[in-house]
Amino acid sequence: MIYQRMHKGRFLSRPNRFVAWVELEGQEILCHVKNTGRCRELLLPGTEVWLQQAEEGSSRKTAFDLIAVRKGERLINMDSQAPNRAAEEWLRSGGLFSAQGIPEQKLRLLKPECRYGASRFDFYLETETDRIFLEVKGVTLEEDGIVLFPDAPTQRGVKHLDGLCACLAKGFQACLLLVIQMEGVRCFRPNDRTHPAFGQALRRAAAQGVKLLAYDCRVTEDSMTIREPVPVELSSVCTASSAKGDCL
Repeated sequence: MIYQRMHKGRFLSRPNRFVAWVELEGQEILCHVKNTGRCRELLLPGTEVWLQQAEEGSSRKTAFDLIAVRKGERLINMDSQAPNRAAEEWLRSGGLFSAQGIPEQKLRLLKPECRYGASRFDFYLETETDRIFLEVKGVTLEEDGIVLFPDAPTQRGVKHLDGLCACLAKGFQACLLLVIQMEGVRCFRPNDRTHPAFGQALRRAAAQGVKLLAYDCRVTEDSMTIREPVPVELSSVCTASSAKGDCL
């Protein structure tokens, strides 16, 4: 996925979860933050950020959206809409069928925002042999090369996992795709410290047969593309013996 009209700025402050003050070309401007999560470890005063300018003639109250932030050597996309857009590109290119445990098949149907039972999932897919519900979660929280989700309690996330389990019981395939909005991490873990119930639901879903897929992304100042698989660690033990990590 590609962004247009991108500009580099410097983060100043975040009065609330929807807006931030950013220095852009010597001026302080108010911009929209496209992520309502906490992002406290990302949005630090003086940090380099990348903004997307609204289209000319727009009647918006803010003329820019905050899209990406520099954290050390990493550029992290924090646009909460980006994971679904990148996932749809990846799905249409056949990425799901090259993932571990899913045989390559011809995609016959890809339907975004599909309701089933009490849940609405990000995607519903059909192949010649399978019917698949897939939920996408974007991951931006990183600590020492380990990425964690969620960064705040999410009852909605727990509901989605329970809904995927219900789909399995009705004969569907069910997948959770964790789109890690950065590159070169060691492994993914559920953030039990922040929301133990989500970690419990994730482990329960995996035990029942929900496929957990985690992929990092190539992030540039004006793009984000799903790149390579990342180990999913559910037992909270991860070593740093390689670039990707060996999780036990």
